[in-house]
Amino acid sequence: MQTILKGTSTEVIISPETPIVMIGERINPTGRKVFSAEVQNGDLSRVAADAQSQADAGAMVLDVNVGAAGVDEVALLPEAIRIVQDTVDLPICIDSANPAALAAGLKVCQGRALINSVNGETGKLAAVLPLAAEYGAALIALVMDDSGIPQTPGDRLGVAENILEAAQGYGIQAQDLLFDPLVMAVSADHKAGTVTIETARRIHESLGCNLTAGASNGSHGMPERELLNTVMLTLLGQVGVNAPICNPLKNGLAIRGINLILGHDEWGMGYISAYRAAQKNK
Repeated sequence: MQTILKGTSTEVIISPETPIVMIGERINPTGRKVFSAEVQNGDLSRVAADAQSQADAGAMVLDVNVGAAGVDEVALLPEAIRIVQDTVDLPICIDSANPAALAAGLKVCQGRALINSVNGETGKLAAVLPLAAEYGAALIALVMDDSGIPQTPGDRLGVAENILEAAQGYGIQAQDLLFDPLVMAVSADHKAGTVTIETARRIHESLGCNLTAGASNGSHGMPERELLNTVMLTLLGQVGVNAPICNPLKNGLAIRGINLILGHDEWGMGYISAYRAAQKNK
C-alpha cells in the first residue's frame, strides 16, 4: 500500500517496500522556548533555516506547526508554509488542532499535503475529513476517540477501524491514512511502549496501512532520551511504522541504520552517505 505525498515538483512514496520516510518535527514551537517566543511575536525568521537543515539531514516531509499561546494560526500557518516551500521542495505536513488553520494552510500548500491530524472524536472527524476530501490531502490518524486514549492494542485497533470507515464515507481510502499508534511516556507507565508497538503491529497486519509515530514522546522524563528514542524508532520500524515524526538532525543516522538492517538500503550506500555527511558537519 502506497501513501503518496507531493511537494512542488517532488514525490514521496511511503510504503512497506520502500525505505522509512522521516517527517521532520523541528518547525514546531512545542518544547522550543526561543522559537515559541518568536512565533508569538509573529517572527518566522527561523523557519527557513530549520527547513533547510532538516532537508540536509534527510527529512523527506516537513511538519509545520505554529501553535503557541496567543498566536493567530489562521494567519501565521500559511505564511510558515510559504517560507518552507520557498526554501525546500519537500511535501508539507500541516500540523494544527484548529480546522480553520488547516484549511488556510491547505489553500496555499503546493503539491499533496499531509494533515496532522484527525482522530476518532466525532467532532474532529466531522471537521477534518471534509477538508482532506476537498483538497485531496493525506491524513495522520490518531487512535483515540470520544472516550480518550484506549489502554489496550485491541481497543486502539478498533478506533483505527472506525476512523477508516468514517474516512471511506468521504472517499478517503486506506492508502490516504497514516495511523499513529500513540507513543506514551514510559516514565508514567513502563508498559506503555509494549502497547504502542503491539498496536502498530495489529494495524499494519489487519488494515495494511502505513504508520507514523512521534517516537520521542516515549522518552519524556527519562535520562539519555536520544538513546531511548533510537530504541523506540527501531522497534517501531520492525512492526510497520514507516513514516515516523522525529528530529532528523539527531535521528537521521539511526533511521538510515534501521533501513539498512531491514533490507531497504542496497550495499548500505544510504547509511554510508549519511555517516560521511554527519562526519563532515562535525
